[in-house]
Amino acid sequence: MKRWGAEVAGRIAVLTALAMLAFAGNSILCRLALRDAAIDAASFTVIRLVSGALVLWLIVLIRGGRAAGNWRSALALLAYAAMFSFAYLGLTAATGALLLFAAVQATMVGVGWWGGERMNGGQCSGLAMAMAGLVVLLLPGLSAPPPASAALMVGAGMAWGVYSLRGRGSTDPLGETAGNFARAVPLALPLLAWSVRPAGLDGVVFAVLSGALASGCGYAVWYAALRGLSASGAAAVQLSVPVIVAAAGVLLLGEPLSLRLVLASAAILGGIALVLRAKRPA
Repeated sequence: MKRWGAEVAGRIAVLTALAMLAFAGNSILCRLALRDAAIDAASFTVIRLVSGALVLWLIVLIRGGRAAGNWRSALALLAYAAMFSFAYLGLTAATGALLLFAAVQATMVGVGWWGGERMNGGQCSGLAMAMAGLVVLLLPGLSAPPPASAALMVGAGMAWGVYSLRGRGSTDPLGETAGNFARAVPLALPLLAWSVRPAGLDGVVFAVLSGALASGCGYAVWYAALRGLSASGAAAVQLSVPVIVAAAGVLLLGEPLSLRLVLASAAILGGIALVLRAKRPA
C-alpha cells in the first residue's frame, strides 16, 4: 500500500513539473512571437487554440476516447488565452508571468474564502505582503508595466484560476481538455477582426508550438495532476512558473531583470506562499 501511494505521489509530482514547464513555455513562446512582430495577438490566439484542439482531438482519437468538456470551461479558456496574448504586447515575459500567477492565486484563494474558508493572522499577513508587492510593481515609473497590459494579464489570471478550479473534479483530463479546446475555437474566430497583419512563418510556428505542446498537451497533463492536488496545493505549485519564466526571459530573450521586479516578485511570491502554507484555523 505504501509503495502504491509513493508511486502515485511520484506520478503526480512528475505531471505537475511537466505542467509548470508547459505554463512557462507559453509565456516565452508568446513573447518570442510578438516581440519581433512575427504575428499579431489575435492571430496568435486563434492559431494557438486551433492547433491545440487538433492535437488533442488526434490523441483522443488514437486512444479510442471521446472529447468531453463544457462551454463554461471553454469560455474561461478563451478569456485566458485572448487576454494573455494581448497583454504580452506590452509586458516582458517575467512581468507578465508574475501578474498572471498572482491573479491566479488571488482567484483561488478568493474562491476558497467565498466557500467558507477564513484566513488566520499568518495568512492575512501574507496577503498584505503580496498586495504590497503588487503595488510596488504597478507604481508609476520607468520600469512600471503599462496599465492596460497589466489589467489584461490580471484578467487572464482570473480566467485561468476559474479554468483550473473547474478542472479539479475531472475524471477524464484528456477528453475534457480536448472538448474545451474544440468549443473555444469557434468562440475565438471573431478575434480575427483584430488581426492587423499577415502572420509570418516564425509567428505561426511559435503559435502552433504554444497551442499543440505547451497548451494542449500541457493542460491535459495539468488536469491529470489536479486529480492528486488540493486547491491550495494546485495554487502553490504554480508559484514556480514566474521564477522559471524570469530566468528564461533573461537567458533566451535578453530581457532585463530590474530591481523593482525582483523586489515585487519576492514580496508577491513570498506573501502568497504564506497564505497557502499558514495553518488554517480549525
